[in-house]
Amino acid sequence: MSDNQEFNESEFQDQMNAFFERADAVITLANSQLSPSSHAGQVAASLNYAAARFAVSAATIGFVKGSDLAKEKDDIIKFYTEKYQQMLSENLEQYIENFDQYTQLAKGAQS
Repeated sequence: MSDNQEFNESEFQDQMNAFFERADAVITLANSQLSPSSHAGQVAASLNYAAARFAVSAATIGFVKGSDLAKEKDDIIKFYTEKYQQMLSENLEQYIENFDQYTQLAKGAQS
């Protein structure tokens, strides 16, 4: 491997930390939207819609013509669908493994 291609553990860890900080910031924003008039399901639906809109915006960077984007539409949908399914599965597994702890935390927050 050349110096440019060598795996940099520190840089990778910094990127992962930044990734999770961004995700946590979005989750904090979503939690702030919870109220008697907007329950978790409604907020989750809005969050999914926003994620889809933002993903489309990010995916279209670099395209010059709509017709070129149209040719890539199925691949873009497949990419984001597979990533979402993977992340959803991983988070469900984590929640299942920590169910008692997580539900106790939720009960404590409601008290």
